[in-house]
Amino acid sequence: QLALAAWEQADPLSERERQVLRLAGQGQSSAEIAKALQLSQGTVRNYLSECISKLGVSNRVEAHRLAHQRGWL
Repeated sequence: QLALAAWEQADPLSERERQVLRLAGQGQSSAEIAKALQLSQGTVRNYLSECISKLGVSNRVEAHRLAHQRGWL
């Protein structure tokens, strides 16, 4: 039932937010993510903040875990 509920929720993340979150979930720093995606570190931090806010969690690790559990990554 929990799995079914997860599929019923719409993915709130943009494609770029998913890219940033995937790399964060691999343990990459904001600087490493910025270099990999050719973004500024500030932009990466903004994307991570948006992910955290949209998912209602406290940090990037929780955001990655929740998005992965819900099948959004």
